[in-house]
Amino acid sequence: MNAGMNAGGVAPIARGMLGSSDMSVTRLCLGKMTWGIQNSEAEAHQQLDYAIKQRGINFIDTAEMYPVPGSAPGWKAGRTEEFIGTWLAKNAALRGEIYVATKVAGYMPSSGVPGQRKVPPLDDAKLPCRLDRESVLEACDASLRRLQTSYIDLYQLHWPDRYVAAFGSTAYDPSKERKDSVPLRETLDALRTLLEQGKIKHYGLSNETTFGVCEVVRAADEMGMPRPVSIQNSFSLLHRSFETELAEACAPSNYNIGLLPWSVLAGGALSGKYEKGARPAGARHTEYKAFQPRFFGESVLNEVVPQYAEIARSVSLTPAALAIAFCRSRWYIHNQGSCIIGATTMEQLKECIDAYAVELDAATLDAIDRVHLWRRDPVQGL
Repeated sequence: MNAGMNAGGVAPIARGMLGSSDMSVTRLCLGKMTWGIQNSEAEAHQQLDYAIKQRGINFIDTAEMYPVPGSAPGWKAGRTEEFIGTWLAKNAALRGEIYVATKVAGYMPSSGVPGQRKVPPLDDAKLPCRLDRESVLEACDASLRRLQTSYIDLYQLHWPDRYVAAFGSTAYDPSKERKDSVPLRETLDALRTLLEQGKIKHYGLSNETTFGVCEVVRAADEMGMPRPVSIQNSFSLLHRSFETELAEACAPSNYNIGLLPWSVLAGGALSGKYEKGARPAGARHTEYKAFQPRFFGESVLNEVVPQYAEIARSVSLTPAALAIAFCRSRWYIHNQGSCIIGATTMEQLKECIDAYAVELDAATLDAIDRVHLWRRDPVQGL
């Protein structure tokens, strides 16, 4: 594999450093959270073969709790990592050429995730998920076993142990603060141990706030350990809050933390497949209507998404291509981050990767901004 690899003469995907790290990643990252529910192991391997061997993507992202939703019949935490691990075992010669990122789950009072860290796994156990030292170390070891690798390039805190307004909520409520939250320094000390042991090369944040980023950087400096190199937060045409004060904190001139935007298609709402009330067979929201409902509200699907779809049609793009090209156009992606894409079918995957070659002109970006200013972040609530 080399940086010039592509399919059908398509221009190769640019690479660049992820934040302050030494990782030269492709500006597209293959993110997977459906493998094990909507996709079989064979389909997962087919997607990996195409994205990595044919299109030159060198960056993949997963999490210990994937696949999602956890309410799906037959769900088991870690199955997505297992599928990646069997592919890595079959393609051992490529391990040094790709960057593997995964995440340790944050606070959950009762979850099936911790049971899958045990040897042997406790399939029916419901245990608390926390970011205390023991849990972080145990979770990392479990991910290493499932991924069949001796190290993880980027290990991320999936969401904080403390209370934060996240996953569609924006109004901070002090009454929800938890007095027993794991001290940040305890979590960071566990990450430092993993860095020193060589089990992880870098660490990052996810679903984090500006306050949280600043506190992590301050604590890391005081503890004499590396700072986080990345942040994986929601970002799309329907949710652009990152580009305000959080982008300032993460800018190269400040903390130099690269953005890895998740759900750039807003759970598929921006793909166009749900237009005019359509519910295609096998689609995520068709199968799991209760999962991420904020992306599928009436005003989102009937008012905002059609306007972006019309912009896409005006420049001969699919709605999905417009959404991905918009994320690719942001300075915090092409300077220091990577846009996470995901797909259920090979056709969708090819469309997402091809969208990287699209450069939106100023008129199209202005049209996008007008819709955004009309209905700013419609998938967010209080």
